Amino acid sequence: MKLIIRALLSTTLLVALTGCQTAYYSAMEQVGVHKRDILVDRVVDARDSQADAQEQFQDALEQFRSVVQFDGGQLDKVYNELKAEYDDSVDAASDVRNRIEKVETVAADLFEEWNEELDKYSSRELRNQSARKLRETRQRYAELLRSMKRAEKRMDPVLSSLQDNVLYLKHNLNARAIGALKGEFSGMRQEINLLMRDMQLAIKESDAFIRSMESR
Repeated sequence: MKLIIRALLSTTLLVALTGCQTAYYSAMEQVGVHKRDILVDRVVDARDSQADAQEQFQDALEQFRSVVQFDGGQLDKVYNELKAEYDDSVDAASDVRNRIEKVETVAADLFEEWNEELDKYSSRELRNQSARKLRETRQRYAELLRSMKRAEKRMDPVLSSLQDNVLYLKHNLNARAIGALKGEFSGMRQEINLLMRDMQLAIKESDAFIRSMESR
């Protein structure tokens, strides 16, 4: 019985969300904003969130550097500052993931609508041209999504390492703990450098996709 109720609730929620999304698209179309425009806007938002995340992870690395270079003072203050950077990094990563999900949602809806409307053409030539543009756009989008997902995946090991070091410092507020964390810095820096590289590639792919959509 519980499984049935859970399934019914899930179905109801899906229908409600689908209805809200459809209503949103309809409202936007009434003011001249179509799914392709929404997709471009969401790619811009995802790109910007990745740029913000780049800065945040760099800040976290610098704070970690200051921890391993600690040379006297209040260890509590050092811990609190590192914990704050970790929390901000978690928030930045969450924003990146949410932005990418929103891109995926509108892209799927756009391509489904576009494909369905191919059957409405009476002109074979125009239909073929539209089908070709659909294939090209899907291919460019697939490349964009791959780059975004690759960068998104890179965030996980960085966050895990940050969390480990924050927890270790929390329970070992002494000079010996600082010495132990020094051995972690090199690996952390390498992970963040890889993340920065993949995020920058995703940002470049986003810019290229935006230009291609705006030029059509």
